[in-house]
This record gives sequence, structure tokens and C-alpha cells, in this order.
Amino acid sequence: MRHFHSRPVAPSMMALVLVLGLGLATSARGQSASDGGVTVITGDATRAAFAKGTPLIETAAYKVHASRREGPGTAEVHARDIDIFYVLEGSATLVTGGRPVDAKTTAPDEVRAPSIEGGTSRAVAKGDVIIIHNGVPHWFKEVRGPFLYYTVKVPTAAQP
Repeated sequence: MRHFHSRPVAPSMMALVLVLGLGLATSARGQSASDGGVTVITGDATRAAFAKGTPLIETAAYKVHASRREGPGTAEVHARDIDIFYVLEGSATLVTGGRPVDAKTTAPDEVRAPSIEGGTSRAVAKGDVIIIHNGVPHWFKEVRGPFLYYTVKVPTAAQP
């Protein structure tokens, strides 16, 4: 088992990751009506979301995206959101830490950059769960894909 995180993870976040990883719950656009606090998304709606790489559901409490990459992305730093990734298909080189190069604020509490200088590179692949705490730069530098992964965004207090 590879350990990538250096901070403790809240049990509620791990439960959410396990639920997604086991395929016991999904939420997406095209969802059925919520019933008794449960939202169920059809497999067709989830597959359609992965075909384009679109959000499944976004609330004030959390966001779940059907993420898709065919190539490298931009580096990101989220002041508030913790990103939890569960890789379904493909592989990539993930760079974390380091310094975003030519960083620009793109939205409140969101920074993007073309790349990261320094940082730690690691291979990620099908079945991996990656937890990136708020304030940590991250970048999918190389992608062998299609690279499909659930992204769960959990807002928390901003890093000082």
C-alpha cells in the first residue's frame, strides 16, 4: 500500500471515498429526484458525464465531478477545498507541492498555473485514492489515458 498524504484524514472524508470507491453511491446531473435524503444517479448519466468530464453534483457542502483528462492539466491550488480523487481508468504523473509557475488567481480561493517547479512526482493509476489537502499545489503533468477519476471536493477552512 502506498501512502501519499502526510496529514490525518477526517473519518467522514474517508467514508465518502470508500462509498465512491465501492460504487454504492453516485450523484450526477440527470439524477433522479432526491428521496429521503438519498440521490441516485443512473449509470447512463454517470457514463455521459465521464465522456465529457463534467460535474455530477455541486452543493455548498461538497462537489462530486466525473473528471476526464486526455493530456496534462493546469496546476491548481485550492485555499478551501480538499480534493479527493478515485482513479477509475488510465494513469498519470501527479506533481504535488513545489511552487506554481506564473500563478494567477482565477476565482476566489482558486489559483491556476501552467506548471509546478519542484514538488514531488508520483505515478497514479486505476484504483488509487489520492487526498490533496487545501493549500497544496497539484498538477497532472503527464496523462496516459483516457484518465478517468471521481473528484470529491470538500470545503474546509482556508490555509493561513
